[in-house]
Amino acid sequence: MGNNNSGTRRIQPILWISTLYFAMGVPFVTINAVSGIMYKDMGVSDAQITFWTAFVMFSWTLKPLWSPFLEIYKTKKFFVVVTQFAIGILFALIALSLPLPDFFKYSIALFAVIAFCGATHDVVADGTYIGLLTNKEQAKYIGWQGAFYNLAKIISSGALVYVAGVLEKTKGVTHAWMIIMVIYALLFFALAIYHYLVLPKEQTEEKRKDAKTARNVRKELLEVITSFFTKPKILWCILFIILYRFAEGFAIKIAPLFFKAPRTSGGLGLSTSDIGLIYGTYGSAAFILGSVLAGYFISARGLKNSLIWLCCAFNIPFVVYALLAHYQPADLMPVAVAVVVEYFGYGFGFVGLMLYMMQQIAPGKHKTAHYAFATGIMNLGVMIPGMFSGMISDWVGYKIFFIWVLIATIPAFLVTLFVPFPYFENKEEQSIN
Repeated sequence: MGNNNSGTRRIQPILWISTLYFAMGVPFVTINAVSGIMYKDMGVSDAQITFWTAFVMFSWTLKPLWSPFLEIYKTKKFFVVVTQFAIGILFALIALSLPLPDFFKYSIALFAVIAFCGATHDVVADGTYIGLLTNKEQAKYIGWQGAFYNLAKIISSGALVYVAGVLEKTKGVTHAWMIIMVIYALLFFALAIYHYLVLPKEQTEEKRKDAKTARNVRKELLEVITSFFTKPKILWCILFIILYRFAEGFAIKIAPLFFKAPRTSGGLGLSTSDIGLIYGTYGSAAFILGSVLAGYFISARGLKNSLIWLCCAFNIPFVVYALLAHYQPADLMPVAVAVVVEYFGYGFGFVGLMLYMMQQIAPGKHKTAHYAFATGIMNLGVMIPGMFSGMISDWVGYKIFFIWVLIATIPAFLVTLFVPFPYFENKEEQSIN
Protein backbone atom coordinates (compact mmCIF):
# COMPACT_ATOMS: atom_id res chain seq x y z
CA MET A 1 0.00 0.00 0.00
CA GLY A 2 1.36 3.37 -0.90
CA ASN A 3 2.05 6.17 1.50
CA ASN A 4 -0.82 8.62 1.71
CA ASN A 5 0.76 11.06 4.12
CA SER A 6 0.26 14.58 2.83
CA GLY A 7 3.83 15.47 3.81
CA THR A 8 5.08 13.36 0.93
CA ARG A 9 2.67 14.90 -1.55
CA ARG A 10 4.08 18.39 -2.06
CA ILE A 11 4.93 17.63 -5.67
CA GLN A 12 3.10 15.76 -8.41
CA PRO A 13 4.41 12.15 -8.69
CA ILE A 14 4.98 12.47 -12.44
CA LEU A 15 7.69 15.06 -11.75
CA TRP A 16 9.87 12.49 -10.01
CA ILE A 17 8.64 9.25 -11.65
CA SER A 18 9.73 10.52 -15.06
CA THR A 19 13.27 11.43 -14.03
CA LEU A 20 13.67 8.41 -11.73
CA TYR A 21 12.93 5.88 -14.45
CA PHE A 22 14.93 7.82 -17.01
CA ALA A 23 17.88 7.57 -14.59
CA MET A 24 17.19 3.84 -14.25
CA GLY A 25 17.43 3.22 -17.98
CA VAL A 26 20.61 5.15 -18.79
CA PRO A 27 23.27 2.96 -17.06
CA PHE A 28 21.80 -0.28 -18.42
CA VAL A 29 21.56 1.00 -22.00
CA THR A 30 24.99 2.63 -21.84
CA ILE A 31 26.79 -0.51 -20.70
CA ASN A 32 24.74 -2.91 -22.82
CA ALA A 33 24.87 -1.01 -26.11
CA VAL A 34 26.69 2.34 -26.13
CA SER A 35 29.91 1.08 -24.58
CA GLY A 36 30.27 -1.50 -27.34
CA ILE A 37 30.10 1.16 -30.04
CA MET A 38 32.64 3.28 -28.15
CA TYR A 39 35.08 0.39 -27.78
CA LYS A 40 34.62 -0.59 -31.43
CA ASP A 41 35.52 2.99 -32.42
CA MET A 42 38.63 2.74 -30.25
CA GLY A 43 39.89 -0.48 -31.84
CA VAL A 44 38.92 -3.10 -29.25
CA SER A 45 38.14 -6.56 -30.66
CA ASP A 46 34.58 -7.91 -30.81
CA ALA A 47 35.52 -10.80 -28.51
CA GLN A 48 36.77 -8.48 -25.77
CA ILE A 49 33.87 -6.07 -26.16
CA THR A 50 31.10 -8.66 -25.95
CA PHE A 51 32.65 -10.73 -23.15
CA TRP A 52 33.43 -7.90 -20.78
CA THR A 53 30.44 -5.62 -21.45
CA ALA A 54 28.18 -8.62 -20.84
CA PHE A 55 30.10 -9.87 -17.80
CA VAL A 56 30.04 -6.54 -15.92
CA MET A 57 26.24 -6.53 -16.13
CA PHE A 58 26.12 -9.44 -13.68
CA SER A 59 24.98 -7.01 -10.97
CA TRP A 60 21.52 -6.80 -12.54
CA THR A 61 21.23 -10.57 -12.09
CA LEU A 62 22.43 -10.57 -8.48
CA LYS A 63 20.56 -7.47 -7.24
CA PRO A 64 17.85 -9.48 -5.39
CA LEU A 65 20.57 -10.80 -3.05
CA TRP A 66 21.42 -7.42 -1.53
CA SER A 67 18.10 -5.63 -2.05
CA PRO A 68 16.65 -6.61 1.37
CA PHE A 69 19.65 -5.06 3.16
CA LEU A 70 18.83 -1.64 1.69
CA GLU A 71 15.88 -1.51 4.11
CA ILE A 72 18.18 -1.44 7.14
CA TYR A 73 20.06 1.82 6.70
CA LYS A 74 18.81 5.30 5.80
CA THR A 75 15.96 5.76 3.30
CA LYS A 76 15.31 4.89 -0.33
CA LYS A 77 15.71 8.56 -1.22
CA PHE A 78 19.19 8.49 0.34
CA PHE A 79 20.23 5.56 -1.87
CA VAL A 80 18.69 7.10 -4.99
CA VAL A 81 20.70 10.30 -4.54
CA VAL A 82 23.93 8.54 -3.51
CA THR A 83 23.88 6.04 -6.39
CA GLN A 84 23.14 8.75 -8.95
CA PHE A 85 25.94 10.95 -7.63
CA ALA A 86 28.31 7.95 -7.61
CA ILE A 87 27.39 7.09 -11.21
CA GLY A 88 28.19 10.68 -12.18
CA ILE A 89 31.65 10.43 -10.60
CA LEU A 90 32.29 7.09 -12.29
CA PHE A 91 31.39 8.42 -15.74
CA ALA A 92 33.79 11.31 -15.16
CA LEU A 93 36.54 8.83 -14.26
CA ILE A 94 35.82 6.85 -17.43
CA ALA A 95 36.31 10.05 -19.43
CA LEU A 96 39.71 10.51 -17.77
CA SER A 97 40.68 6.88 -18.42
CA LEU A 98 40.08 6.88 -22.19
CA PRO A 99 43.38 8.58 -23.22
CA LEU A 100 45.42 6.09 -21.16
CA PRO A 101 47.30 3.18 -22.81
CA ASP A 102 45.32 0.62 -20.79
CA PHE A 103 42.01 2.49 -21.18
CA PHE A 104 39.98 -0.69 -21.75
CA LYS A 105 41.08 -2.29 -18.48
CA TYR A 106 40.35 0.80 -16.40
CA SER A 107 37.12 1.82 -18.11
CA ILE A 108 35.56 -1.65 -18.01
CA ALA A 109 36.31 -1.86 -14.28
CA LEU A 110 34.56 1.49 -13.80
CA PHE A 111 31.60 0.26 -15.87
CA ALA A 112 31.38 -2.72 -13.51
CA VAL A 113 31.00 -0.34 -10.54
CA ILE A 114 28.42 1.66 -12.50
CA ALA A 115 26.51 -1.59 -13.05
CA PHE A 116 26.48 -2.26 -9.29
CA CYS A 117 25.28 1.28 -8.57
CA GLY A 118 22.72 1.05 -11.38
CA ALA A 119 21.32 -2.26 -10.12
CA THR A 120 21.09 -0.85 -6.59
CA HIS A 121 19.37 2.25 -7.99
CA ASP A 122 16.82 -0.01 -9.73
CA VAL A 123 15.90 -1.64 -6.43
CA VAL A 124 15.38 1.61 -4.51
CA ALA A 125 13.64 3.32 -7.44
CA ASP A 126 11.09 0.51 -7.70
CA GLY A 127 10.76 0.53 -3.91
CA THR A 128 10.10 4.27 -3.95
CA TYR A 129 7.44 3.85 -6.62
CA ILE A 130 5.69 1.06 -4.73
CA GLY A 131 6.06 2.67 -1.31
CA LEU A 132 4.91 6.21 -2.09
CA LEU A 133 2.02 5.54 -4.45
CA THR A 134 -1.35 3.94 -3.84
CA ASN A 135 -2.36 0.96 -5.99
CA LYS A 136 -4.53 3.26 -8.10
CA GLU A 137 -1.65 5.66 -8.67
CA GLN A 138 0.72 2.82 -9.49
CA ALA A 139 -1.64 1.76 -12.28
CA LYS A 140 -2.08 5.37 -13.40
CA TYR A 141 1.64 6.03 -13.81
CA ILE A 142 2.87 2.60 -14.99
CA GLY A 143 2.83 3.72 -18.63
CA TRP A 144 5.01 6.72 -17.79
CA GLN A 145 7.57 4.35 -16.30
CA GLY A 146 8.05 2.58 -19.59
CA ALA A 147 7.92 5.79 -21.61
CA PHE A 148 10.77 7.44 -19.73
CA TYR A 149 12.81 4.24 -19.52
CA ASN A 150 12.58 4.09 -23.32
CA LEU A 151 13.43 7.79 -23.50
CA ALA A 152 16.73 6.81 -21.86
CA LYS A 153 17.32 4.41 -24.78
CA ILE A 154 16.54 7.11 -27.32
CA ILE A 155 18.83 9.66 -25.66
CA SER A 156 21.66 7.28 -24.81
CA SER A 157 21.89 4.87 -27.75
CA GLY A 158 20.44 7.39 -30.19
CA ALA A 159 21.16 11.06 -29.60
CA LEU A 160 24.45 10.72 -27.72
CA VAL A 161 25.83 8.10 -30.11
CA TYR A 162 24.88 10.41 -32.98
CA VAL A 163 26.66 13.32 -31.27
CA ALA A 164 29.72 11.12 -30.73
CA GLY A 165 29.80 10.40 -34.45
CA VAL A 166 29.65 14.11 -35.27
CA LEU A 167 32.38 14.96 -32.75
CA GLU A 168 34.67 12.23 -34.10
CA LYS A 169 35.03 14.20 -37.34
CA THR A 170 36.48 17.27 -35.59
CA LYS A 171 37.77 16.09 -32.21
CA GLY A 172 38.96 12.58 -32.97
CA VAL A 173 37.55 9.34 -31.56
CA THR A 174 39.05 9.48 -28.07
CA HIS A 175 38.16 13.10 -27.33
CA ALA A 176 34.68 12.62 -28.82
CA TRP A 177 33.90 9.81 -26.40
CA MET A 178 35.51 11.68 -23.52
CA ILE A 179 33.01 14.47 -24.14
CA ILE A 180 30.13 11.98 -24.22
CA MET A 181 31.23 10.44 -20.89
CA VAL A 182 31.43 13.94 -19.36
CA ILE A 183 27.87 14.60 -20.59
CA TYR A 184 26.75 11.41 -18.82
CA ALA A 185 28.54 12.58 -15.66
CA LEU A 186 26.91 16.01 -15.70
CA LEU A 187 23.53 14.42 -16.39
CA PHE A 188 23.76 12.24 -13.27
CA PHE A 189 25.01 15.07 -11.09
CA ALA A 190 21.96 17.07 -12.20
CA LEU A 191 19.65 14.10 -11.54
CA ALA A 192 21.10 13.59 -8.06
CA ILE A 193 20.58 17.26 -7.15
CA TYR A 194 17.08 17.26 -8.61
CA HIS A 195 16.00 14.15 -6.72
CA TYR A 196 17.54 15.44 -3.50
CA LEU A 197 15.26 18.47 -3.81
CA VAL A 198 12.00 16.92 -5.07
CA LEU A 199 11.93 13.21 -4.24
CA PRO A 200 9.68 12.34 -1.27
CA LYS A 201 11.02 9.99 1.38
CA GLU A 202 9.59 7.63 3.92
CA GLN A 203 8.36 9.13 7.14
CA THR A 204 10.80 8.66 10.04
CA GLU A 205 8.10 7.01 12.14
CA GLU A 206 7.36 4.47 9.43
CA LYS A 207 11.04 3.75 8.91
CA ARG A 208 11.49 3.09 12.64
CA LYS A 209 8.42 0.89 12.76
CA ASP A 210 9.57 -1.20 9.80
CA ALA A 211 13.25 -1.30 10.82
CA LYS A 212 14.92 -4.67 10.37
CA THR A 213 18.13 -6.13 11.67
CA ALA A 214 20.70 -7.74 9.39
CA ARG A 215 19.95 -11.10 11.01
CA ASN A 216 16.23 -10.80 10.26
CA VAL A 217 16.97 -9.76 6.70
CA ARG A 218 19.24 -12.77 6.15
CA LYS A 219 16.52 -15.06 7.49
CA GLU A 220 13.91 -13.43 5.28
CA LEU A 221 16.19 -13.65 2.23
CA LEU A 222 16.73 -17.38 2.83
CA GLU A 223 12.97 -17.87 3.04
CA VAL A 224 12.45 -15.92 -0.20
CA ILE A 225 15.06 -18.01 -2.04
CA THR A 226 13.74 -21.31 -0.67
CA SER A 227 10.13 -20.52 -1.49
CA PHE A 228 11.11 -19.43 -5.02
CA PHE A 229 12.82 -22.70 -5.89
CA THR A 230 9.99 -24.80 -4.42
CA LYS A 231 7.28 -23.20 -6.57
CA PRO A 232 5.30 -25.62 -8.77
CA LYS A 233 7.16 -26.59 -11.97
CA ILE A 234 9.75 -23.88 -11.28
CA LEU A 235 12.59 -25.65 -13.14
CA TRP A 236 10.55 -25.67 -16.35
CA CYS A 237 9.68 -22.03 -15.78
CA ILE A 238 13.34 -21.12 -15.29
CA LEU A 239 14.31 -23.03 -18.43
CA PHE A 240 11.69 -21.04 -20.35
CA ILE A 241 12.82 -17.58 -19.19
CA ILE A 242 16.45 -18.46 -19.96
CA LEU A 243 15.93 -19.96 -23.42
CA TYR A 244 13.28 -17.50 -24.64
CA ARG A 245 15.99 -14.83 -25.08
CA PHE A 246 18.89 -17.19 -25.80
CA ALA A 247 19.33 -16.14 -29.44
CA GLU A 248 18.94 -12.48 -28.52
CA GLY A 249 21.91 -12.80 -26.17
CA PHE A 250 24.09 -13.56 -29.19
CA ALA A 251 22.53 -11.12 -31.65
CA ILE A 252 22.10 -7.99 -29.55
CA LYS A 253 25.80 -7.66 -28.74
CA ILE A 254 27.11 -8.26 -32.26
CA ALA A 255 24.56 -6.34 -34.35
CA PRO A 256 25.92 -2.80 -33.67
CA LEU A 257 29.51 -4.07 -34.00
CA PHE A 258 28.56 -5.67 -37.33
CA PHE A 259 27.06 -2.37 -38.47
CA LYS A 260 30.27 -0.55 -37.52
CA ALA A 261 32.77 -3.09 -38.92
CA PRO A 262 34.34 -2.27 -42.33
CA ARG A 263 32.84 -3.93 -45.38
CA THR A 264 36.13 -5.71 -46.06
CA SER A 265 35.64 -7.54 -42.74
CA GLY A 266 32.07 -8.54 -43.59
CA GLY A 267 30.43 -5.57 -41.83
CA LEU A 268 28.34 -2.72 -43.19
CA GLY A 269 30.81 0.11 -42.59
CA LEU A 270 28.25 2.47 -41.05
CA SER A 271 29.34 5.61 -39.25
CA THR A 272 28.73 6.09 -35.54
CA SER A 273 26.16 8.79 -36.36
CA ASP A 274 24.25 6.43 -38.66
CA ILE A 275 24.07 3.80 -35.93
CA GLY A 276 22.84 6.35 -33.41
CA LEU A 277 20.17 7.54 -35.84
CA ILE A 278 18.94 4.04 -36.65
CA TYR A 279 18.78 2.71 -33.09
CA GLY A 280 17.74 5.90 -31.34
CA THR A 281 14.86 6.85 -33.61
CA TYR A 282 13.56 4.09 -35.86
CA GLY A 283 14.46 1.21 -33.53
CA SER A 284 13.08 2.79 -30.37
CA ALA A 285 9.82 3.85 -32.06
CA ALA A 286 9.32 0.33 -33.45
CA PHE A 287 9.99 -1.20 -30.02
CA ILE A 288 7.37 0.99 -28.32
CA LEU A 289 4.79 0.31 -31.04
CA GLY A 290 5.37 -3.44 -30.80
CA SER A 291 5.02 -3.38 -27.01
CA VAL A 292 1.71 -1.47 -27.15
CA LEU A 293 0.18 -3.73 -29.81
CA ALA A 294 1.28 -6.85 -27.94
CA GLY A 295 -0.73 -5.71 -24.93
CA TYR A 296 -3.93 -5.60 -26.96
CA PHE A 297 -3.08 -8.92 -28.63
CA ILE A 298 -2.61 -10.70 -25.29
CA SER A 299 -5.71 -9.09 -23.78
CA ALA A 300 -7.81 -10.45 -26.65
CA ARG A 301 -6.40 -13.99 -26.79
CA GLY A 302 -5.00 -14.66 -23.33
CA LEU A 303 -1.33 -15.28 -22.58
CA LYS A 304 -1.42 -19.05 -22.98
CA ASN A 305 -2.91 -18.86 -26.48
CA SER A 306 -0.62 -15.98 -27.45
CA LEU A 307 2.74 -17.16 -26.21
CA ILE A 308 3.90 -19.17 -29.23
CA TRP A 309 3.00 -16.27 -31.54
CA LEU A 310 4.89 -13.88 -29.29
CA CYS A 311 7.88 -16.22 -29.39
CA CYS A 312 7.73 -16.20 -33.20
CA ALA A 313 7.57 -12.39 -33.26
CA PHE A 314 10.55 -12.21 -30.91
CA ASN A 315 12.86 -14.72 -32.61
CA ILE A 316 12.04 -14.91 -36.33
CA PRO A 317 13.04 -11.28 -37.08
CA PHE A 318 16.68 -12.14 -36.33
CA VAL A 319 16.71 -13.38 -39.93
CA VAL A 320 17.12 -9.73 -41.03
CA TYR A 321 20.68 -9.71 -39.68
CA ALA A 322 21.53 -12.86 -41.65
CA LEU A 323 20.20 -11.16 -44.79
CA LEU A 324 22.17 -7.98 -44.11
CA ALA A 325 25.35 -9.99 -43.54
CA HIS A 326 24.80 -11.90 -46.79
CA TYR A 327 23.96 -8.96 -49.07
CA GLN A 328 25.89 -6.15 -47.29
CA PRO A 329 23.68 -3.34 -48.66
CA ALA A 330 25.42 -0.03 -49.27
CA ASP A 331 22.31 2.10 -48.62
CA LEU A 332 21.16 3.03 -45.14
CA MET A 333 17.47 2.39 -45.84
CA PRO A 334 17.60 -1.46 -45.89
CA VAL A 335 19.49 -1.39 -42.60
CA ALA A 336 16.91 0.95 -41.05
CA VAL A 337 14.06 -1.27 -42.26
CA ALA A 338 15.78 -4.36 -40.84
CA VAL A 339 16.22 -2.70 -37.43
CA VAL A 340 12.57 -1.59 -37.44
CA VAL A 341 11.43 -5.15 -38.18
CA GLU A 342 13.67 -6.65 -35.51
CA TYR A 343 12.85 -4.07 -32.83
CA PHE A 344 9.12 -4.26 -33.51
CA GLY A 345 9.26 -8.03 -33.03
CA TYR A 346 11.47 -7.54 -29.98
CA GLY A 347 8.92 -5.23 -28.35
CA PHE A 348 5.98 -7.43 -29.35
CA GLY A 349 7.51 -10.67 -28.10
CA PHE A 350 9.24 -9.32 -24.99
CA VAL A 351 5.92 -8.34 -23.38
CA GLY A 352 4.89 -11.99 -23.30
CA LEU A 353 7.96 -13.00 -21.32
CA MET A 354 7.47 -10.20 -18.78
CA LEU A 355 3.80 -11.05 -18.32
CA TYR A 356 4.60 -14.76 -17.90
CA MET A 357 7.00 -13.92 -15.07
CA MET A 358 4.37 -11.71 -13.41
CA GLN A 359 1.51 -14.21 -13.69
CA GLN A 360 3.13 -17.65 -13.58
CA ILE A 361 6.31 -17.22 -11.52
CA ALA A 362 5.81 -14.24 -9.20
CA PRO A 363 2.41 -15.05 -7.55
CA GLY A 364 2.59 -15.99 -3.90
CA LYS A 365 3.70 -14.60 -0.57
CA HIS A 366 6.87 -12.89 -1.87
CA LYS A 367 5.54 -11.67 -5.21
CA THR A 368 7.84 -8.66 -5.60
CA ALA A 369 10.99 -10.52 -4.55
CA HIS A 370 10.18 -13.51 -6.72
CA TYR A 371 9.60 -11.26 -9.71
CA ALA A 372 13.03 -9.72 -9.05
CA PHE A 373 14.57 -13.22 -8.96
CA ALA A 374 12.87 -14.11 -12.24
CA THR A 375 14.14 -10.97 -13.99
CA GLY A 376 17.61 -11.65 -12.62
CA ILE A 377 17.61 -15.17 -14.05
CA MET A 378 16.27 -13.75 -17.33
CA ASN A 379 19.22 -11.35 -17.50
CA LEU A 380 21.58 -14.25 -16.86
CA GLY A 381 20.12 -16.04 -19.88
CA VAL A 382 21.05 -13.07 -22.08
CA MET A 383 24.36 -12.31 -20.41
CA ILE A 384 26.02 -15.71 -20.88
CA PRO A 385 25.54 -16.03 -24.67
CA GLY A 386 26.42 -12.33 -24.98
CA MET A 387 29.76 -12.95 -23.28
CA PHE A 388 30.80 -15.48 -25.93
CA SER A 389 29.14 -13.94 -28.98
CA GLY A 390 32.25 -11.98 -29.99
CA MET A 391 34.49 -15.04 -29.80
CA ILE A 392 32.12 -16.95 -32.06
CA SER A 393 31.74 -14.11 -34.58
CA ASP A 394 35.52 -13.61 -34.71
CA TRP A 395 35.93 -17.34 -35.35
CA VAL A 396 33.28 -17.90 -38.04
CA GLY A 397 32.64 -14.39 -39.45
CA TYR A 398 29.45 -12.36 -39.45
CA LYS A 399 27.64 -14.38 -42.18
CA ILE A 400 27.94 -17.70 -40.39
CA PHE A 401 27.43 -16.09 -36.99
CA PHE A 402 23.97 -14.77 -37.83
CA ILE A 403 23.02 -18.18 -39.25
CA TRP A 404 24.07 -19.57 -35.87
CA VAL A 405 21.75 -17.02 -34.23
CA LEU A 406 18.84 -18.46 -36.21
CA ILE A 407 19.78 -21.98 -35.08
CA ALA A 408 19.93 -20.68 -31.49
CA THR A 409 16.26 -19.70 -31.70
CA ILE A 410 15.17 -23.36 -31.90
CA PRO A 411 15.32 -24.01 -28.12
CA ALA A 412 13.03 -21.00 -27.56
CA PHE A 413 10.33 -22.47 -29.80
CA LEU A 414 10.59 -25.91 -28.19
CA VAL A 415 10.39 -24.66 -24.61
CA THR A 416 7.54 -22.27 -25.45
CA LEU A 417 5.44 -25.11 -26.88
CA PHE A 418 5.71 -27.07 -23.61
CA VAL A 419 5.98 -24.29 -21.03
CA PRO A 420 3.78 -24.96 -17.96
CA PHE A 421 1.10 -22.62 -16.63
CA PRO A 422 1.03 -23.48 -12.90
CA TYR A 423 -1.52 -20.74 -12.10
CA PHE A 424 -5.01 -20.47 -13.54
CA GLU A 425 -5.29 -17.83 -16.24
CA ASN A 426 -8.47 -15.73 -16.12
CA LYS A 427 -8.53 -14.14 -19.57
CA GLU A 428 -11.40 -11.84 -18.65
CA GLU A 429 -9.34 -10.25 -15.87
CA GLN A 430 -6.05 -10.23 -17.77
CA SER A 431 -4.77 -6.91 -18.99
CA ILE A 432 -1.41 -5.30 -19.56
CA ASN A 433 -0.38 -1.67 -19.46
